[in-house]
Amino acid sequence: MLACPKANGRVFIAILCLIVLAGCYPKGVGPSGSDGSPLTWPEMNLVQRQTHMRDVVVPRAGAVFRDWRPERFARIDCRLCHGNAENTGNFRMPTDHLPRLSGALLLGPERAKFPETTQLKLDRLVPEMADALGVKPFSLVTRRGFGCYSCHLGPDGPMFGN
Repeated sequence: MLACPKANGRVFIAILCLIVLAGCYPKGVGPSGSDGSPLTWPEMNLVQRQTHMRDVVVPRAGAVFRDWRPERFARIDCRLCHGNAENTGNFRMPTDHLPRLSGALLLGPERAKFPETTQLKLDRLVPEMADALGVKPFSLVTRRGFGCYSCHLGPDGPMFGN
């Protein structure tokens, strides 16, 4: 059986595109660096990260939460995700300030108990925050990227390299 050259070419182009797209992270999302291109989250210093959080991340997270429950989330600030970090100076994530997640595949217990909240976070919050930070969204295949466990601890602590 002979291989179709057109099909092989398409497969090669598709694989090449995936490799190129996978190499686009982390994306520059911060202030301009010395070469004029936007800094990535890992390249930013503490002050630049705090500014980016205040000016980009918090407003985008706030918009998601306000669209969902405007009365409850009329005012959003750092405490929503980081708790008392402004007083302690510890902004590391994931944090025990947020509820621990089950660690179950596809968040089964969370979906059963809080279906609307879980779906909102998976569909809107996680992609919005990954984009705001210029990082890949979580992949079930690679078990890497920004996802629920980037902010929440699992039953026994950090999960998936967070």
